[in-house]
Formats: sequence, structure tokens, C-alpha cells
Amino acid sequence: MTDDRERTALKAGPEPAAAGAARPRLLYIDNLRITLTALVVLHHTAVTYGNIPAWYYTEPAKDGSGLLLDVFVMFNQAFFMGFFFMIAGYFTPASYDRKGARPFFRDRLKRLGIPLLVFLLLIRPLTGLSGYADLRAEFAEQGKSLPYWLYYVLSWDAGPLWFVEVLLVFAMLYALIRRRGGARRALGSAGQAGQAGQAGRRTAQVPPAPRPLRPAAVVGFTVALALATYLWRIVVPTDTYVPYLGLPTPNFMPQYASFFVLGVLAFRRGWAQSLPRVAGGVGFALATVATLAYLPFVVTVEAATLTGHGTWQSLITAAWESTFAVGMVLGLTVVFRERLNRQGPTAAFLSRHAFAVYVIHAPVLVGLGLALRWLHAPAAAKFALVAALAVPLCWAVAYAVRRLPHADRVL
Repeated sequence: MTDDRERTALKAGPEPAAAGAARPRLLYIDNLRITLTALVVLHHTAVTYGNIPAWYYTEPAKDGSGLLLDVFVMFNQAFFMGFFFMIAGYFTPASYDRKGARPFFRDRLKRLGIPLLVFLLLIRPLTGLSGYADLRAEFAEQGKSLPYWLYYVLSWDAGPLWFVEVLLVFAMLYALIRRRGGARRALGSAGQAGQAGQAGRRTAQVPPAPRPLRPAAVVGFTVALALATYLWRIVVPTDTYVPYLGLPTPNFMPQYASFFVLGVLAFRRGWAQSLPRVAGGVGFALATVATLAYLPFVVTVEAATLTGHGTWQSLITAAWESTFAVGMVLGLTVVFRERLNRQGPTAAFLSRHAFAVYVIHAPVLVGLGLALRWLHAPAAAKFALVAALAVPLCWAVAYAVRRLPHADRVL
């Protein structure tokens, strides 16, 4: 089995810092990954039974409780994938420091690229069979045929593995930046010392002493993120879908990219460890106040005005999302660091299999949805039932999958 320190954001614990200064394993980050992975499963379960038909199998709500599921999806979407990218960014520098550019590149291709290909070529066709059957029946009613190969090609996308797809791009960009920066430093050192042979030597970055994160920097980042999101959505509104790449939420790309960079900086500057306890309470308070101000607004305007296109309503939405995301990240980081920085056998098991759960949860949810298709119940009740079954079942299936030969090397 591979070293846990080499695993990606969904499956890895913190890595030792450069220059031999080993950092202790931060179990609270493992526990955060468990929680965020469970939220992914719950998120797609809510989509299945809510009013947002953006999943492989859906049963649109026929009662008012579906609105509660939509609200749950809205709150999740505002922060949880950005938090995943931040965790990924946190683990990236030490991995590069230890391996160097080419081994790092190969490692990310293996650990991210192989699961992505497995999903595209094996899991996605299985997950989409019910959608193909329904669409083929609609074509048949119109006297038309729909061959599977055509459906397979036209429906090609990465599904929930879009996160792995984007993370692979971020990791490659990071490696290119580090390699160029390392080459310049090595060349400069070689010129000063008259030793040109030093140019090809890998240089590790020594992290500076921890520097506490200043409140003014948090406020400035939140404002900048809100403005960047608002401007981005003028050309990439909320309802944008990128065919074949399969990005379901490209309108959140400023958050994803900036949070990844924040994760890198947090590792280098020790922000997670130096964050004061009071920051957790302040973060939750910010998220709460922003939400209490936003909810009366969002229920009184037309939904179409919130999606982007330069409307002032979309600016308010971007401000709420950015404030809520930053507040939740601050609050959850402190709470897990102070109260959940330990693991027993159960939590360790859940952590080891979290990435596999992310990769395989789609067919599990679709299978449960089809198996319970006959059950007529309020949307929220059916969500609760399927969620209670899906979360443990996803981890059970992940355990079985990781028992396959060599699977634990990439999952």
C-alpha cells in the first residue's frame, strides 16, 4: 500500500514540510475530508429528489419539501467544493518538494488521471443506463431510434469527477510554475558561484515561520472574490454547462482557483495552525449574518436575475456566496482542529476510503434511486431514507473496490 502522505486532497493526510521539518499528521483535516465527502453524497441525493434536475437519475419533487432540499443544495454549493480545492492546495507543496517536478507530474497523472479514466470508461456508462433507457423510450414514441453509441458520445462528461479533472489541471499548473521558478533560482545561484551545473538541480522551498492570518487580509480576500465572481459570471453565468468537459458549476471557478492558491499559502505560512480560536466563531457569525441578510432578498427577486449577466442582483449573490464560503471554512477549520483532531479505528477507516467513495458514489445513488422508485413519499422523507442508506453503502462499496488488486494504489 502506498504512503498516505502521497495521497490527494480527497484521500491524503498532511505531508511533511520541506527541508526535513516534519509536521505532525493533522487528523482534523482527515476528519474534514470525511465530512465533506459525506456532504457530496447528501448533495447529490438532495438533487435526486429536489427541483434541480442535474443528476443521472431524478424524481422531481411534487410537494413543498423539495424546496428545503434545494436550499440545502444552495448552501452546500456555496462552499464545500471550494473547501475541497483548498485542502488539495494545502497538500500540494510538500508533495512537490519531496518528489520534484517529473515524479510529481507522474504521481498526479496516476492518482488523478486513472480514477478519471475509470469513471469515464466504466462507471459513467453504468451510471447512465437508466437515462439512456428513458431517452430511448421517448425517441421510440416519436418513431425514432437512439443507438447507444450515439448516446454514449453525446452524453460524454466527467460527472462528479469534474473535480478530479480540474484538480489535475491545477496541479499541473502548480508544477509548471514551481519548475520555472526553481530553474530561475538555480540559474541565478549558478551564475553567482560560477557553477552552471547547479541549474538542473531540484530546489526545495523552505517554509517561513508561521505568520498569523490578519483580519484585514480575510476581508480583502472576501471582497476580491465577490467582485471576481461577479465579473466572471457576466460571461459564465450560473446556468453555463461545458459539453464534454462536464463542468457543472464553472460559474464558481474563481472560488475554486483562489481557494486552491489559499491552500498552498496556508501550508507555507502555517495559517491553519496559527488561526486563533476566536476566528472560528467569527467565521460562523459572518456566514450566519450574511445568510440572514440574503434569504429575504433571494425570495423576493426573480431567479433569472441571480445567475449573472452583470445584474446587481448577481453581485449580491456573489457577495453572499463569498462571505458564506470564507466564514464556513474559518469556522469548520477551527472547530475540527480544536475538537476533532483525533481518530479511532472507525474514523481511520472512513478516511482511507473517502476518495473511493467520491469516485463510486454516483452508481450507488442511482441504484438506490431505481430500487426505491416504487415508493411514493414526500421529497424530504425520501431524501432522508435514501441518504441513510447511501452513506454507509457508499463506504461499503468503496471498501470492496479498494480490495481489488492494486486498486488501493490510486484510490
